[in-house]
Amino acid sequence: MRILQLSSAEHFGGGERNFADLANALALRGHNVHAVLRPKSPITSALSEIPSEEITTLTLRNALDASAARALSRLVKEKEIEIIHAHMGRDYSLACYAARQNPGARLLVTRHVLFPMNPLYRIPFNYVDRVIAVSEAVARSLLSQHLVPEEKVRIIPNGVSLSRFAGPKDNTARNHLCRSWGIPEGSLLIGTVAELKALKGHEEFLRAASVVAREFANSHFIIAGADPSRRQVYRSVLEQMVAELDLGGRVHLVGWVEDPAPLLKSLDLFVSASRSESFGLAIAEAMASGTAVVATDTEGAREIIQHGETGLRTPINDFAALAARISELLCDQEMRERLSQNALAIVRARYSLEKMVETTELLYRECLAGRLKVRQSSRRE
Repeated sequence: MRILQLSSAEHFGGGERNFADLANALALRGHNVHAVLRPKSPITSALSEIPSEEITTLTLRNALDASAARALSRLVKEKEIEIIHAHMGRDYSLACYAARQNPGARLLVTRHVLFPMNPLYRIPFNYVDRVIAVSEAVARSLLSQHLVPEEKVRIIPNGVSLSRFAGPKDNTARNHLCRSWGIPEGSLLIGTVAELKALKGHEEFLRAASVVAREFANSHFIIAGADPSRRQVYRSVLEQMVAELDLGGRVHLVGWVEDPAPLLKSLDLFVSASRSESFGLAIAEAMASGTAVVATDTEGAREIIQHGETGLRTPINDFAALAARISELLCDQEMRERLSQNALAIVRARYSLEKMVETTELLYRECLAGRLKVRQSSRRE
């Protein structure tokens, strides 16, 4: 198939990881994959399997960027694209225009987040062949707005690359990370991976850390993630909190980590303190890494984690409860190992990258088959 993947993302998060993993995997399966991104997109470096000549940059300023829409339409025609797949809400209308100008192309969009959409999105949704929701929670949120017919919606959870994340723990890699961040070897490592945004609950994580640090003298807390704001305002807020909570030397803000797999495998415990998660890709990656997880009770976490079986869930915005769960698992290595083994089995069964790609590929073929039926019907008439 000739497939175009479209994203105007300016920062790299779970949705962008999904985009890159899907595009790379489709290319490895023999499809002709083209990517359309913004200039200086953070996704570009992650497209390891896409030739540079198949990556096009457009302004993609907003949903009304007429010049980008026309350029996208020309590209679809030139490349004889069969599948247009848009990944961000502001790109849907641009992709819709390109599809309408090229009737041979089928249009799919992915909804990665829970936020309500502007009612005006009903217009492009009229021309979309399928809408992919990355979780049941996203599908419910989308359908509650009555913007798209239920029969067009498909749930395809984000996939985790087991070849990257699963596998034995590597003490050498762990010791290397500890040395690079000034952490004594043999420390208990509790970490989180998320953009530095208030929504991700880093402040609750730090407050919980201040409680846990008093109980476990050898505990260290790692926060991996970039501050997407220009002036790094939120990172400054967190640094100030670290000082106020007397956690200097115990909390390590390590910034953006290109490959989180070695970090996740090195942790004794992964924590997601998020206030909202549509899916929780970092949670699933930690589970695939064989690391026990404590997560706040977001809609995404409820789908991935069965409490007491594949991880522990705790109330949102309750740092005391979060600290208690962390301490519970740090005290019980046997429970950590049981939860991590069960979690890996669930990721293998439900959330593997291979499963996500195969399901998406089948959906593409379903859309193309629908196009063929329409053409045949028109010829008979």
